Amino acid sequence: MSERKPSYTRFALAIVFVLVPIGYLAVTGARDKDIASYYKTIQEIQTMGPEVYEKRLRVAGTVAEGSIKRQGTRVEFTLEEQGKTLNVSYIGTEAPPDTFKDKSQALAEGKMGRDGVFHAQKIQAKCASKYAPKQDGTTPTNTAQSGSAQPSM
Repeated sequence: MSERKPSYTRFALAIVFVLVPIGYLAVTGARDKDIASYYKTIQEIQTMGPEVYEKRLRVAGTVAEGSIKRQGTRVEFTLEEQGKTLNVSYIGTEAPPDTFKDKSQALAEGKMGRDGVFHAQKIQAKCASKYAPKQDGTTPTNTAQSGSAQPSM
């Protein structure tokens, strides 16, 4: 009787069919500038120079009071941070969240336009102030949940 030798060919082919596509995705993904998103402050964006137009960026700030203008699916507003302002234009398929309003903390993700306006593909509102402690140090109550002192996030 002849002994059956282990076949490493099948094992090698399986590895090739798994590792090659993963390697390809890793290399092409690392080169794609639109996938990466860099978090910057308004001041950093205003001092970046020409590279600001090439990168996908995320910027946070407070929505300036009275700056929100809605026109169909387009929303224009101004972010403020430490005396600096940034005009933002958002055109998207998703409506801004309910918590997106004057004086709320917001995050915009997109690209800076040569027109001086930040063109956002995504916007988010940070946790609403109703979850923060009141000025007197007490915790706000959630009227929707009886007996609960703090709403869960």
